[in-house]
Amino acid sequence: MVYYWITSITFFLTLLFFPLHTQQSSSEDTPPNILLILTDDQGYHDVSYYGTADLQTPYIDQIAAEGMRFDNFYANCPVCSPTRAALLTGRYQDYVGVPGVIRTHTDNSWGYLDPTATLLPEQLKMAGYHTAIIGKWHLGLESPNTPVERGFDYFHGWLGDMMDDYWTHRRHDINYMRLNGKEIDPEGHATDLFTQWSVDYIKSQADDNRPFFLYLAYNAPHFPVQPPQEWLDKVRQREKDIDETRAQLVAFIEHMDDGIGKVIRALKESGQYDNTIIIFSSDNGGHLPSKANNGPLRDGKQSMYEGGLKVPTAISWPGKITRGSISESSHLSMDLYPTLLELAGLEPKDSIEGRSFLPELLNGTQTSSERPIYFSRREGGIRYGGQSIYAVRLGNWKLLQNSPYKAYELYHLKEDPQEQHNLREEEPEKYEELNKLLMLHIQKGGQVRWQKPER
Repeated sequence: MVYYWITSITFFLTLLFFPLHTQQSSSEDTPPNILLILTDDQGYHDVSYYGTADLQTPYIDQIAAEGMRFDNFYANCPVCSPTRAALLTGRYQDYVGVPGVIRTHTDNSWGYLDPTATLLPEQLKMAGYHTAIIGKWHLGLESPNTPVERGFDYFHGWLGDMMDDYWTHRRHDINYMRLNGKEIDPEGHATDLFTQWSVDYIKSQADDNRPFFLYLAYNAPHFPVQPPQEWLDKVRQREKDIDETRAQLVAFIEHMDDGIGKVIRALKESGQYDNTIIIFSSDNGGHLPSKANNGPLRDGKQSMYEGGLKVPTAISWPGKITRGSISESSHLSMDLYPTLLELAGLEPKDSIEGRSFLPELLNGTQTSSERPIYFSRREGGIRYGGQSIYAVRLGNWKLLQNSPYKAYELYHLKEDPQEQHNLREEEPEKYEELNKLLMLHIQKGGQVRWQKPER
């Protein structure tokens, strides 16, 4: 009986404060819808807006053309889970228990999302947002770290890390496809499924008076690289001399870009495009064995060199962000958290390290104060031995350690953007300055549990 009355009261309050299926308010009365698109392992120059000759991404290009392109945007980490943790908490990943990749098997899992951290959807709900994640979660496989327990009203996608096959949707023979908390087994290419589910969600929100936050996290173009055959045929026909491995990746990305176009079209057809801010970014640099294009940058995914960290990023919002504008400022994935909160009229509930760049988005005003920015990644196996690698950037200077068994390296990125000339011996004072900053960061991260406590 008590449960019945609690349920009834909860349902009544929901209807009172969040009425369903009413006409959406005008943009003057409500904050904008938020569409956050995160791709997986997309290289810095694997977008055609940089002039990449063998690849066509018209819909990603459209976001950049209709808004602001970010040429110095960094993922928080050169691998998946840590960047996603930073993006959704506004904090450095090692400060919320995710220094490395969360995996199925505990003996090779290197993170446990802090259950007390406040995630972006939890905050946005305070401003009346309906919150949804479609696609890849990768921040926990069980309670309390599932999407619907961490602030998302709706989850339709993939709970785990990579897929072993984009058609059968399994990892280690486990099905991680979910609709909220229910296991599902849909048919079709994962990219197409996530696209269609997003289209359906956007259309369903057209008659809701609440703004929505849709976090669309594609697994693509993470390996295994499996484009539909018709997309691969199209690339082979167009690019006569293309390397076969590269052709597979180009087709994979172009197929995903077409899906992004369908999602944007759904916004326009449902009348929600003009009041929707669209963010496009990647979780880390491109995977070089898959022939990703990281432009002139050194190295790729997993690396603390620029090719592992710098990612293609663009943000549009009709009438609010200057079309075709370009930002040279250095921002991180975690900076999206306070930026979107400020956009929604909210202050971060927790102390965070992310910094809002909304003034730059809206009027081009860059934040003048220089700050150190840190990168970290913990991993197992023989190559890493359960240790971490790090980098810190301060202005144009960057100190990094790309292997736990090798010495730190120091570079001046303005004079040496390809990180070829190690200045550690030539600039001992700068090395000492950055090393001290990094040691403090490592100490703070060391205070946070990153393994699930035993019951």
